Amino acid sequence: MNTRKPPQEGHAGFGAYQTWYRVTGDLHNGMTPLVLLHGGPGRAHEALDAFKDVAASGRAIVQYDHLGAAHGAGSAGSDPSNWTLELLLQELDNLLDHLRISDNYALLGQSWGGVLAAEHGVLAPAGLRALIIANAPADMPTWQAETQYLREALPEEALQTLRLHEQDGTLGSAEYRQASQVFFERHICRLRPWPEAVTRMLAQGRWVFARGSEDQEAEALPLLSSLQDWSVVERLPRIKVPTLLISGRHDLATPKVVMPYLEHVADIRWALFEHSSHMPHIEERVACIGTVVSFLDLCL
Repeated sequence: MNTRKPPQEGHAGFGAYQTWYRVTGDLHNGMTPLVLLHGGPGRAHEALDAFKDVAASGRAIVQYDHLGAAHGAGSAGSDPSNWTLELLLQELDNLLDHLRISDNYALLGQSWGGVLAAEHGVLAPAGLRALIIANAPADMPTWQAETQYLREALPEEALQTLRLHEQDGTLGSAEYRQASQVFFERHICRLRPWPEAVTRMLAQGRWVFARGSEDQEAEALPLLSSLQDWSVVERLPRIKVPTLLISGRHDLATPKVVMPYLEHVADIRWALFEHSSHMPHIEERVACIGTVVSFLDLCL
């Protein structure tokens, strides 16, 4: 295996856009590469950097920024009105073709990236060999309801601060951010202090808890609004490849949120990390990466 090959960065032309990507390891060494889909929308690939550890097993890792995320702009790609689920799925297909791995790859989607991964998986593409859904919903109404449930369990002072500033429209205030931080430290990342990667990720956009939902960065609202009633539940039986479900005990993706995957995907196993919330790959890095490597080695 060749784990010393320096990471290779490039751009894949996609119509009027450019997709930035990075490959860690050798894409064509005979081992099925793992493609990572980051969270957001509007975030960037760095939040999943921990999964580059998988490359130590000899398996290449592909990271990229979705349209509108960090390196992922280009022409109209930075305009949120152009972001649609269909376009982002096409961008993934284009990248697989560009890298010449569309006939043999595994896919890992985390949080919002898990929505993309599920939508890709139900299409049953011929080259998909394994699927990993991490900390992601199967339908938005349940995700929003469970976020509201977790929010209502916050300490009363933090909850009242959120409500007051939402009523007044002062969501950019320091007090609102501090109250939001209480939620983040419970259900986004429970490590203290936060790793720099987590701080940087949350600084990439504005998180709004109005309406009891996790309406992330204002720039992504056109896409998020179009997904308010999104559900993949009825289509999940179309996923035919081995699937790993990852979540944390204190996750935004509560057991109720992820249960449809367990109920409707035939070949699936669940890794629940007891000391984690929304980022087991950071909060319990060694155990989470080891679980992913073992899963891929077993089924590929």
